[in-house]
Amino acid sequence: MTADDELTTAQAVRSMLLLMPRLVGRAKRLPVPAALRGLDLAPRHLALLAYLQYDGPLTVNQLADRLEVAPTTVSLMVGVLSRHGVVTRQEDDADRRRRIVAIAPEFAEPISLWLAGSAAAWTETLDALTPAERATIVATMRAYEAALEKHLPAAAP
Repeated sequence: MTADDELTTAQAVRSMLLLMPRLVGRAKRLPVPAALRGLDLAPRHLALLAYLQYDGPLTVNQLADRLEVAPTTVSLMVGVLSRHGVVTRQEDDADRRRRIVAIAPEFAEPISLWLAGSAAAWTETLDALTPAERATIVATMRAYEAALEKHLPAAAP
């Protein structure tokens, strides 16, 4: 199949159903750096750490907005990461009620290494596209995530 081929919706769905498990499997094979191995981190922790890595120190509310979860959820995640020494929490000088969350200096390099494989693959892939094509890819992935959430079975009582 070439990039010029046209796909029906059914053909595209089939292709994506076959492709997604392989993508997830390959992403899971990216090695977790030794400094992070014993911490039992979940994908949601990786997302939080990625925001801190790329956006710098953030408040709990800023992280909650970016992760699209409740601030209490982020507080719990930050608490776990803080107990392991992976992140630091400091008072915001501008508002002492807020805490600024940052990656602890000793974990900056291992986290950067952990994210590097995925970042390099995305960079290689997305560099070949126009800005509009990149925006389409990101919008499609977000729409898929939202549609998947909508089609998840209701939780059992």
